[in-house]
Amino acid sequence: TVPRLFIADGAKALSKAIRRTFGSAAAIQRCQIHKARNIMERLPKQHHAATRRVLRQAWELDDADKAEKLIRNLARRLDQQWPGVAASILEGLDEILTVVRLKLPKDLRRSLACTNIAETMMGTIRRVTRNVKRWRDAGMALRWIAAGMIEANKGFRRLKAHKQLSVLRAALQARHNRMTINPVAHVTRAA
Repeated sequence: TVPRLFIADGAKALSKAIRRTFGSAAAIQRCQIHKARNIMERLPKQHHAATRRVLRQAWELDDADKAEKLIRNLARRLDQQWPGVAASILEGLDEILTVVRLKLPKDLRRSLACTNIAETMMGTIRRVTRNVKRWRDAGMALRWIAAGMIEANKGFRRLKAHKQLSVLRAALQARHNRMTINPVAHVTRAA
């Protein structure tokens, strides 16, 4: 019943697990950095700059409908020569624009549009646990992960837009209210 924002790297299994656990109306933001990287891997190098520019422009817009239209136009232009790239751009389009649809302030949107927050901690946990050669049991793994998180905590900084988190809470609550009052309005668009 508590509305939450989940920031994920785009793994379909993860999105499915989030929706199964927290309901079909769970707000999921796809990592824009991972999305852009996946698109660039499939696109010839000479088209990287222009494509990145369009994606960045769309993600910085305050109007989600305009951002979606811009991204769909990009996919349409690329569809002739690289249909796989176009499909990749459209796949998960709603989840890429979640923070834009929530109408969050730009600084907060920038912080919540990617998984960098979690990846920093995960990198520290990897570094702390890399010399463990024999994992005896799950309890040992949990203790080492906790040690890694304590180590990562030393490097944590305050979220740049931490003073705007109340805006996030209000936006998530408003979205949750819309979804529970009119659940038919929440239809995942097929890419």
